[in-house]
Amino acid sequence: MPTETVDPRPAPRRQARGVARRDAIVRAAADLILQEGPASVTHRAVASRADVPLAATTYYFTGLDDLIGAAGEVVVAGWAAHARGAAERAARGGDRAREDAHVLVDAVLPPGGESELRGFYEHLVGAGRYPALARAYGEGRQGLDDAVGQLLAVRGLASVPPALLIAVVDGAAVSALSEGRDVRALAVQLVGELVGRSRAI
Repeated sequence: MPTETVDPRPAPRRQARGVARRDAIVRAAADLILQEGPASVTHRAVASRADVPLAATTYYFTGLDDLIGAAGEVVVAGWAAHARGAAERAARGGDRAREDAHVLVDAVLPPGGESELRGFYEHLVGAGRYPALARAYGEGRQGLDDAVGQLLAVRGLASVPPALLIAVVDGAAVSALSEGRDVRALAVQLVGELVGRSRAI
């Protein structure tokens, strides 16, 4: 009597749907982190934003920490991609007419106006309260530093440590936001001073 043969290979369609659903959940959590802060990440909020059943958020992740960690990886990868894009434009000769300070600040700051910048830095300052998010940011930081370092090299500023540039921009942003000042203007001013000193050496 013949026996039925079961194909052990996973069904590609089902697998692809699962990957797409998981990615949608992570992207939704990342958007919540950036727009409303880590405290806003709940299974229900993520499921609603990703338009998936509530059970899906627990099927793909062991808990909220696991989900927040995965979302943090997406967030920091986005920062690196943003800086890498600026480096690639500079390598092609784009932004050549713009001052170094403007190009560097735009590569480090997220796009958007004051509201987006305030939300970004409020979430960033509070990230340390969420170990999974802080760990993801810490582990992904090298990618950001590498991308910023690439841009600095293209602009002839390889002597400026990427971490120093990022710290100056972040510090300017926090100071400006807390004092009601223009974030980009202050960041450009301080980065301009940093660049000027570097070129004078």
